Amino acid sequence: MSKPLDVMYIPMLDYEEAWNRQKAIVHQLDEGEGAEQMLLLQHPPTYTIGSQNHPEHLLLSEDELREQGISLFQIDRGGDITYHGPGQLVGYPLLVLGRDEALDLHGYLRRLEQMIMDYLADQGIEAGRKEAYTGVWIGDLKIAAIGVKFNRCKHRRGFVTSHGFAFNITSGIQHAGFQGIVPCGIEQYGVTSLEDITGKTYTVEQVAQDIVPYFNRIFPYEITWITEKEALPRL
Repeated sequence: MSKPLDVMYIPMLDYEEAWNRQKAIVHQLDEGEGAEQMLLLQHPPTYTIGSQNHPEHLLLSEDELREQGISLFQIDRGGDITYHGPGQLVGYPLLVLGRDEALDLHGYLRRLEQMIMDYLADQGIEAGRKEAYTGVWIGDLKIAAIGVKFNRCKHRRGFVTSHGFAFNITSGIQHAGFQGIVPCGIEQYGVTSLEDITGKTYTVEQVAQDIVPYFNRIFPYEITWITEKEALPRL
């Protein structure tokens, strides 16, 4: 039988609050409490620097960050620096790996990429991977970034995942916060969005709802949509 997965969408959530809530959910799952979850949301303008930690890939000073209203966090996922902001669908699958399946951490990243590639294929977009890089690419332009932490369980076998994917949806997002960084430390390639590629109009909430069946094809869960109050543990 499929395991239960609670899924919910939050229109906008500050990065620090989302990060703290991920950690609380990871702790609950490690303790064997509650259902696995996937949080789908948007963040206010935010830069996050992952474990590769190349501060030189941030091109703005502290004063410029304040002037532009962009927050900055050094966080515990893999990867380099990236941008989150309005018009981008961020997904945080909080899943237990290694309980009923062969543990394949690299394969988990590839499955997240495949979910977005399958969704794009049904939008008439040929997307793929680029050798030596994570994420989903359309030619030399990245449309979705992947950055994950595998939290080793203390009270059960395996890992609990946190962080996840950032899928650029609305037109012009590449000219917003991405101009202040070297995205993911990759200087020679750019970024794009779903609207810029298709010329169509999308809402982030619409894509959040539409992408869940693609997730479920690859990760066989029994999906239940829940409210924000139901999804997020008390901090």
